[in-house]
Amino acid sequence: MRHRHLLVASSIFGLAITAPAHAQDNNAEQDGASEDDGAIIVTARRQNERLQDVPASVSVLTADALEKTGAQNAADFSQLTPGVTIVTGTAEAGDTQINIRGINGARDAESSVALVVDGILKTSTAQLNQNQGTLRQVEILKGPQGALYGRNAAAGAIVLQTIKPSDFVEGGVRGSYANDNTFEGTAYISSPLTENIGVVASGYYRTTDGFFFNDFLNDDVVDDQEVWSVDGRLVANLGPATELDVKARYSELRGASINFNSSFHIPAFGATNPAFFEDVNEHPFVYNGNIRPTNEQDSFDISAKIEHDFGDVALTAWALYSDVDQLLTADGTSADFARFIAAADPAAQGVVDSCFATTAQLTGFPIAQPGFIGEIPVPFIFAPANGSTFGAYSPTTCDGTQLQIREQSDFSAEIRLASSGGDALSWEIGGYFLNIDRETGVSIGGDTGAGVSETLLNPAGSANPTSLLLNDEFDTTVYAVFGNAEYAWDDLTIGLALRYDIEDRSSESLVPADALDPFTGGPINPGLAFGAFTPVDETFRQLQPKVSISYQPTPDLNLYANWGIGFKSGGFNNQGSSAIIDANFVQFIGADVSIQDVYDKETSSAFEAGIKGQLANGRITFDLAGYYTDIDDMQFFEFFVGSFGLLRVVSNIDEVEVYGFEFNSTVEVIEGWKFFGSINVNESEIKENSSRPSTVGNESPYTADYTINLGTEIDTPMSDTVDLIVRADYRITGPTWFHSFQDQTSPTLFSGLLPGSALALPSFVGDADFSVAEREAFGVLNLRAGFEIGDFTATVFAENLLNREYLNEVIPAIEFGGSFISPGARRLIGVEVGYSF
Repeated sequence: MRHRHLLVASSIFGLAITAPAHAQDNNAEQDGASEDDGAIIVTARRQNERLQDVPASVSVLTADALEKTGAQNAADFSQLTPGVTIVTGTAEAGDTQINIRGINGARDAESSVALVVDGILKTSTAQLNQNQGTLRQVEILKGPQGALYGRNAAAGAIVLQTIKPSDFVEGGVRGSYANDNTFEGTAYISSPLTENIGVVASGYYRTTDGFFFNDFLNDDVVDDQEVWSVDGRLVANLGPATELDVKARYSELRGASINFNSSFHIPAFGATNPAFFEDVNEHPFVYNGNIRPTNEQDSFDISAKIEHDFGDVALTAWALYSDVDQLLTADGTSADFARFIAAADPAAQGVVDSCFATTAQLTGFPIAQPGFIGEIPVPFIFAPANGSTFGAYSPTTCDGTQLQIREQSDFSAEIRLASSGGDALSWEIGGYFLNIDRETGVSIGGDTGAGVSETLLNPAGSANPTSLLLNDEFDTTVYAVFGNAEYAWDDLTIGLALRYDIEDRSSESLVPADALDPFTGGPINPGLAFGAFTPVDETFRQLQPKVSISYQPTPDLNLYANWGIGFKSGGFNNQGSSAIIDANFVQFIGADVSIQDVYDKETSSAFEAGIKGQLANGRITFDLAGYYTDIDDMQFFEFFVGSFGLLRVVSNIDEVEVYGFEFNSTVEVIEGWKFFGSINVNESEIKENSSRPSTVGNESPYTADYTINLGTEIDTPMSDTVDLIVRADYRITGPTWFHSFQDQTSPTLFSGLLPGSALALPSFVGDADFSVAEREAFGVLNLRAGFEIGDFTATVFAENLLNREYLNEVIPAIEFGGSFISPGARRLIGVEVGYSF
C-alpha cells in the first residue's frame, strides 16, 4: 500500500512540475515583501532574515497573501500549506489538533505545535485556532522548533505578526455576508498618541447558523456559532534603545458542540441492516438529538514585552498571563448500555418509561439508522423479539446528557540576551518559566427532559442527576534554559541550538470518594471501584538540540540540512483509567489494548535536507525538501464507551517512523499573473506499540498520505483607478486514518455480550471490521474575485465552491464497534466589501 501511495504521489509530483505551482515554503507573494528588493523577511530563527537564507522549510503568508486569500486563523493557514492538516471545532471550539509531517497533537494532551504571537509563546491549545488580531504575516515552521521557539514545538511552530503602530494613522474595516446567515466583520485602527507612543485597536465578529439542521428540535443548533474578540496593543519608546510592547485581548464564543454522528462497523449485524456495517465516507448525516448542544469559550490574556539594545547585545524579556474557560453540554451516548433504563424499566415497574417520552412510539419521530424502537427499552441483542437500540445522540432521553469543562490559567515569562548581529558569530542565551493551573471535568447525567445542568455534580432526584463524574485538577511548573550560536564562513553557515526543559506535573482528583451513581449504586467515578485515589506527581526532563547547515553558492540558491530533537511532556489520565479499561475490555472481551494512568513524554528525532532557490529575477521560485522523523512514545488520544459511561485517555505509541518529501514552486508568467502549487508525500509506519500490539505496521494516525495545493492569482490594473484581483486555491488531502487501529478486525462489547444473551450467538458475530473507517481523499476549491478601487475593495468569494462532501474527523471507539464522525464544511458563497485608509 505504501508503494502505491508513492507511485500515485510521484505521478502528481510530475504534474506539478509541468504546471508550475505556488511555493508556500518560498512563497513568492513578493508584492507583499518586507524589503525593497522584493525579498520576504521572516523571523524563523528569532532574527530578521531573508526567507531564502533560512536553512529549513518555512511557509509564509505575507500581508498581501492574507488579504487575497482571506486567511485569518490556523484552519485557513493549514489549508494553504503542504504537509499540514488540521482538525478543529468538531467537539468544541478549543479542540484543535494540527498535524505537521506525521506528528499530531493529541486531544487532552499538549499541542505539538507552538503558537507564537508577536514574539510571545501562547500556552493554551484552545487558542491555536482563535483569531489573534490584525495579521501582517504568518510563518509556519516545520520540524522540531523547541530549541528556538520553546515548549510544545515538536512538530513545528506557527509564528504570527500583527500590525504594529507607526508614525501615522491607518485603519480598515471589512465585512462579508454569505449563505446560512453567515456574517463576518473585522476592523482596526492604528494611531500615534504622542511622539513616542502608539496604539492599535482591533475587533472581530462572526456569526452563522451553520450548515446542518437538527430535525427533531427543528432548529439550526448543530454547528451554529457566534464569536467576537477585541485586541489592544500599546507600543512605547522609553528611550532611543528601549521599547515597551503591551498587548491585551478578550474573546467570547457561543455556539454548538459535538458535531458528530455515530457509525457502526459490525459486518454480521450489517447482514440484517446495512447501516450496522457502514463506510464512514458514505454516511448520511442525520441530527435528531433531543438536547441542544452548547459550547462556551471565554479567553483573556495580557502580555508585556520589553526590548533594550545595549549596542553589541540586545535584551528581550516578556511576561504573559492567560485565562481560558471552556464548557460544553450535549446529548449522551449511553442508551444501548441501559444505564438510564434500569431505574425506570416498565417491564419491571409497570410504569411508562420516561426515556420513551421522545421516541417514535409516542411522537412518531424516528431515530437515526441503525436504531429502532421495540416494545421494551433494552438493546436488541438482549431481547431480539421486542428490544430496542438507540445509538448515540438520539431523540430519546435514554442516552442521558453530558457536560465537559476545561478551565486553564497560566503565567509565563522569558528573558534572553542576543548578539546584535553584523558579525560572523551570532548567539543567544535565555531562560523560560511557566506555571499552569488546569481543571477538567466530564459529567454524564440522567435526562429528565429538563436540559443539562452546568454543575458537574448533581444529586439524585435533581433535574439532571449525575451518573458519572471525572474531575481532576492539574498543576504544571516548567523551567527551561536555552541558547544558540551560528557562525558564517562566506557561503557556509553552521548553527547549533540547545534547550533543556524540566516539567514538574501533579494531578489530584476532585471527585468525592463517597459519591454514588444513583442509577447503578456504584462509585460515581468508576475508577474508585478499584481503589482510593491519591495525588500523583511526575517530572519530565528533556534536552532539545538542533543543528543546521546552509551552503549558498549564490544569493539565489541555498542547499541546507538540519536535525533536531522534539519534546512534549508526559501527563496523567483520570486515575483508575487503566483498571477500568482492563476490567471492561481486556478481561471481558480479550481486547488487545493497554492504557496507563500516567502517559510518557513524547520525543522525536527529525532530519531534513533540501534546496531552495529562485530564477529569472525571482519570477520562478522553488523549494524541494526531504525529511525523516523517528518518534518515540507518540501521544495518542483514545475514546472508550461502555456500560461504565465514557472515558477519554491518552496512550503512547512506542515508535513511529515518518518520512517523505515536499516540492513547491511559483511562476509569474507575466507581471500580475502567477501560478503556484505544492505537493507533500508522507510515508509512515508504526514500528512498536505496546498499547495496541496488533497495530504494528499501520500508519501514523491523523496523517494524510499526501497533500497537494494548486492555484493561480491575478492582480492587474483594469484602469488607472481599478485593479482586478482573482485568487483560486485547490487543496487535495489524501486518504487519512484517524486511529492506530486501521484495516483490522476487533472484538467488541457485543462480542462479549452475545454468548450470554437471548440469542446465544458465538462471540465473533459481534466483532468489528474497521477497514471502512479510513477517510477518503478529497479536494476543496476556494475562489475569490473582485475589484480594488482606490481604498475600497469589493469581492465575491466561494469556499468549497464545488460543495465537496467530506469528513472532518473520524474518532473510532474500537471496542464499541464503531466511530464518531464529523462532517467538513459545505459550500459558503458570499460577498465582501472593505475600506482602508
